[in-house]
Amino acid sequence: MPWQSVKLAATADEADRLSDALMSLGALSVSIEDAAAGTTGEAPIFGEPGMPVDALWRDNYVVALFEEKANVHKILLAAATECAYALSAYAIEPVEEQDWVRLTQAEFDPIRISERLWIIPSWHDAPDVHAINLKLDPGLAFGTGSHPTTRLCLQWLDQHLAVSASVLDYGCGSGILAIAALKFGAGNTYGVDIDPQAIVTARDNAANNAVCANFYLPETDPGLRTEIVIANILTNPLLALAPLLADRCLPGGKIVLSGILAEQADKVISAYSPWFNISQWRCDEGWVCLSGDKFT
Repeated sequence: MPWQSVKLAATADEADRLSDALMSLGALSVSIEDAAAGTTGEAPIFGEPGMPVDALWRDNYVVALFEEKANVHKILLAAATECAYALSAYAIEPVEEQDWVRLTQAEFDPIRISERLWIIPSWHDAPDVHAINLKLDPGLAFGTGSHPTTRLCLQWLDQHLAVSASVLDYGCGSGILAIAALKFGAGNTYGVDIDPQAIVTARDNAANNAVCANFYLPETDPGLRTEIVIANILTNPLLALAPLLADRCLPGGKIVLSGILAEQADKVISAYSPWFNISQWRCDEGWVCLSGDKFT
């Protein structure tokens, strides 16, 4: 079944109101995009859980999808009237039926993390059969190896993980860090996440990679202490979790933190310095990874 799509230019003040109006009038979906995407004027917007995003982009596109037989012109006129939007020239584009699964899969290729580690979607063959190949499909949980923060943590594990060391992956998402640790030779390995779907995904990914990791929600977390604690979350949660994560790391153990923008690194270092000799390990695309040794 084909659909109809329309793209409307909107200011930050208009975009939210227009999106809500279009959805209430029958749009199947509505997205807001940066009108300057792909140009030197592109502006990334970063937000963290529990923290409001200040605004949308200054100039936006509101992209709406409609059923094949929908009267798009009538809907647009009604939406414009409802939210005092000055409707200007627009084009209605057909969206043909496609094999969306194949199209989505085509966007994900094997990712080389280091000399010996690859992340391989299940529909691909491993480019290097002699490497450590971690099978992982994109899912609802964060962590596919494509984001700089995940890459940084994987690279740290590759270079610094001692064989048989125990590992806690706090905020485990897809379980990628715990699974990689086990493939690198870790001992007892645990993951914790607040999202039940993440726990399901992590357990499935561990089974698909033939490794044994235990994943818990916070209320079932046994509170075990480990030689390595790794947390790829975001700055504000990391700040709040500092006492907890410090307690979960054994004396003389190591902590690895990511999900931190470069300009936030000093704040996180300060929060963890009562327990760790901690500093920046590496930076990638404006994101940093911190690592430190716990005082004995």
